[in-house]
This record gives sequence, C-alpha cells and structure tokens, in this order.
Amino acid sequence: MNDLNEQKLTVVVGLGATGLSCVRYLVSQNQPCMVVDSRSNPPGLEQLRKEYPQLKVELGGFNETSLSQAKELMMSPGVSLQTREIASAIASGVPVTGDIDLFSRLAPAPIVAVTGSNGKSTVVALLAEILRAAGCEFAVGGNLDSEFGQPALDLLNEPDKDLYVLELSSFQLETTEQLGAEVAVILNVSEDHMDRYADMTDYLAAKRRIFRACHKLVLNRDEDVSGMDGDTALPRWSFGFDVPGQGEVGLNTVSGEQTLCFGAEAVLAVSDLKIVGRHNIANAMAATCLALALDIDLSSIRQGLQRFPGLPHRCQWVASVDGVDYYNDSKATNVGAAIAAVQGLGEKTAGGLLLIAGGDGKGADFSTLAPVLQRWLKGLVLIGRDAERIAAVMDGSVPIQFASDLDVAVQQAASLAESGDVVLLSPACASLDMFENFKQRGTAFMQAVTALQ
Repeated sequence: MNDLNEQKLTVVVGLGATGLSCVRYLVSQNQPCMVVDSRSNPPGLEQLRKEYPQLKVELGGFNETSLSQAKELMMSPGVSLQTREIASAIASGVPVTGDIDLFSRLAPAPIVAVTGSNGKSTVVALLAEILRAAGCEFAVGGNLDSEFGQPALDLLNEPDKDLYVLELSSFQLETTEQLGAEVAVILNVSEDHMDRYADMTDYLAAKRRIFRACHKLVLNRDEDVSGMDGDTALPRWSFGFDVPGQGEVGLNTVSGEQTLCFGAEAVLAVSDLKIVGRHNIANAMAATCLALALDIDLSSIRQGLQRFPGLPHRCQWVASVDGVDYYNDSKATNVGAAIAAVQGLGEKTAGGLLLIAGGDGKGADFSTLAPVLQRWLKGLVLIGRDAERIAAVMDGSVPIQFASDLDVAVQQAASLAESGDVVLLSPACASLDMFENFKQRGTAFMQAVTALQ
C-alpha cells in the first residue's frame, strides 16, 4: 500500500494564492495534504517550498492515481471541474470542495456575498466605504481578480470582525455547497467565461449557488436572472432604475435632480457621486441595498457613497491631453462591461467617443456589442487576438483601425480625436493574449497616455 493510501491526503488542486492559502490552513489543522498543478512552475511555488519543504508536490499535469485516491479535492477556482482527470476522480466518489466552501463553515461572523458578471469589485468597495462610515469592523476578500485580492481563508488570521464581505466568482461558487450568507446578491449576468461553461444556463446555475442557505436577498429589478430559482419568503431588498416603491431603492427626481432614493426618502443626488455612468449608478444602488439589509443607517450610507472615488481600471479618468479625456476601463473583460462603459461615456460625449477594444474574447458572442458601438462611437481601434472577430460584427458601420499593440492603439486614437472627445480603453475581452492581467493592461494604457503628453 502506497503512502497516499495510508494517509488519505487532501489534494489541493492548483497552487497560486488560493492554493497556498488552502495549504496553510490544512497544515495549521494538522490535516495531511499535497499539491497538484498542471503547470510546471505555478505562481506561489517558491513560497510553498520555502514554507513547507517536506510537502509533496506534483507538477506539469494531473496524476489520476493521486486524485482518485484523495481524501478530498480542494479546488482552486482556476481549475475546471470538467478537466478530465478531475471529473474522473469526482465520478469515482472523491469529495470536492473549495476555499469559499471551507471558509463558510469556519467564519466566526456573518458573510455578505456579492457576485455578478460586472460591477462586483465596485459594489464591494462601495459597501466597504459605507461600513467604514458606520464604524463596522469588517474584512474583504474572495475573488483574486478583484482589487481586494485576498484569499478568504487568510481572513481568518485577522483579529475578530463584525462582518466578512466576499466578492465571489462563478468559479468559486462551483464548489460552494451551503454558503449561508447573511445577505447575497447577483448584480447582473451577461455572457462571460463561455470557454468554461456549456451555455448561459450552466453559467447562471453556478452564480445562483450564492443563494444557498442565505438569510436575506438583494435583487436587481432590471435583471430577471438576479433572483433565486422558485419562490422564497426570505427578506429582500431590490434596486432598479424606476421610481422605487416602499422598501425599494431606485431613482426619482428631487428638487429638479436625479436622486437615488429609498422609497420616498432621498439618499443622494446622482450628481454627488464621484463615479460616472449608468452602470455605476446601479452599483451605488446595489451597495445601498446591501447596507440596508445589514441595518446600516442612511446617514452612513450617504456618507460612504459620496466619498467613494472609484476603483483603478474601472472607467478611471487618466488625463486630459490637448482637450481629449482618456479613461482606463481595462477591467471590462467581457461584452457586458464594455457596453456599460460605452453607454455611460457615450451619453456624456454625445458622439465624440473613441474606443480601444480587443484581446481574448473567451469565446463570447460580440454581436450584442455592435448596436451600442454603432450608436455612440466616432471611431474604433482594435487590438489583440479577437480584433477581427469584433470588426466582423460591426459591418463597416464605424471607422475601424487595427493596432499591433496598446501603445500604437493609443497613438491612433489620439490622432483621430479632437478637443472635447473621449478616448476609452474598454476591451470587452480578457488580457491574457497580450498581458499578465487586466491591471498590467490598464497600467500600460496609462503609461501610453502619459507618453502623449
């Protein structure tokens, strides 16, 4: 009998920051474990070997024997459950979990859970600003693609908190059985990660796992898919762009200004928000609902919303060069996010908007992008792997240029722009065909804009 059979190890599948956090927790609990990764040199490997030199590690592929004889598979979100060797082990009866599933069983304070195709990080950051204003002790973590990028299990090492706010991806939710959140929300759902899911139904099913065993709901009245399957008697708060009824958050006109309201009570004039665009108004309303569900007072909500400056790489104003404003929206890694940014800035510029887009489309359908671009764009500069696919859906309705890299794209957009125009980087694609991540892409854009000056 080999060592694996004798010890029945928990196998951490996929290293990186999440995998490393899982190992740290398992070791702290004296639970025998090992790490497997399909990559030969995954992120975190050097740190793992430094902290746990005796730990067994298998790299460069998945060993079916190791997986099938595991006590449990603890999945990193970057590894699909459909991977052949993983699926085989699960089919043979090996239990599967993830860091969020484990965290939900261990957390000593209530959890606020936020997911959605777009806006997760902004809503979480808005809520954090509100919680600060209310004097709450809280911790933020979860999705490592976010600005907060801290693995959930690492939050357990911090001093006691009143609340944990988790930004969750569909990948993390796939292995989460009973999250038990105090309040949960699906902000919106648009086509994303179609290289990992069979279809939108499959993708939405992963998102809806956020509601499992939750105590309260926040719903988007403008999105049919934001709620739970079936009827539920759970307490709920909702947001939308219509005039709100009692207990709802929405928009109304107060003293001649468009105002975010909770029922008949004014919360904040839209003009007092530092973030711009229709999508960010929705984000502010979602954060307001979450705060109300947590019994936060309106004064703290108002204060938090008003002082929130926005997040880097999300419709972030960069500079004005020769009368042209440049905005970095590199976080727009899918079509829905790009549509929101184009609409928001298109309304502001009234025909003077130039868009830089393209990258790795992750199998997305770009056809829904076309009507929005046709309405608002003065010109389109395309980069990356799927540039031709985006151009194909435009049908010649907007002037298009192709650029070999982002520096060239910024120069081309600048040459097309006139004073009063806006140049927006909102790629509608992931960055991995040209950059390490969306942050590196956004930084490269800002550097290219700086070079124009």
